[in-house]
Amino acid sequence: MPASHTRETLAQDLGTLGVEPADILFVHASFKSLGPVEAGAETVVRALEDAVGPEGLILMPSFNLVPPDRDGRAARWNIETTASTTGWITECFRRMPGTYRSDHYSHSVAARGKGAEQWVADHLSREGCKSPWDLEPWGKTYGTHSPMYRAYRANAKILMLGVDYESSTYIHLVEVLYWHKLLDRNPKATYPGIKRPALGAFWDRVGTLSRGRIGDADCRLFRVRDYVHTLLDEVETNPGPYLRQGK
Repeated sequence: MPASHTRETLAQDLGTLGVEPADILFVHASFKSLGPVEAGAETVVRALEDAVGPEGLILMPSFNLVPPDRDGRAARWNIETTASTTGWITECFRRMPGTYRSDHYSHSVAARGKGAEQWVADHLSREGCKSPWDLEPWGKTYGTHSPMYRAYRANAKILMLGVDYESSTYIHLVEVLYWHKLLDRNPKATYPGIKRPALGAFWDRVGTLSRGRIGDADCRLFRVRDYVHTLLDEVETNPGPYLRQGK
């Protein structure tokens, strides 16, 4: 039986990949992909904390995506008790004392580290770009004061830990920004759903990113702003390969 990965070995792998002290890190993660981990998912969170240090901030999606419809999600939403549906690490992260969670019925974000409470405090704001997941009384899903938009503006890093681009929620931000450009030209423009794997494959070809192993997991690390701007420019100039049928 292979040896378990430890807090220390995972933190070392994170540093080798390019995670640095004081990073703001938005994490998509598959616990299963890591292989055996000593003491479970909390060990992964502690390794992430070790890698970014006391001046760093860790963000994870704690989305409520079941059922698929907005009203169904809203009906079951409780900021304190509704489970994250984006993987076991994110649910463990959400439940740990000292984690703060934004108040959004569907696309909530959880945070630990420096400034975590303030970072997720304003998700009820209705300032900024609209999206299909907006629903009153909650704020704009990807609005100016949403946690994910704040990470974009701060040029945080995205860590894809054992997941593929189907899990890349920042492609929704690309969709939202592209939609608003379309709406400027045509107020009746429909929302442009994007094929995430296709756009992710483009990023793998042209983007500035680090790839390596954390535990047994194949991982990617890159900057949010560079990612969003590169993908948005590609979709604007060459939309055909990336837009879903009928969009």
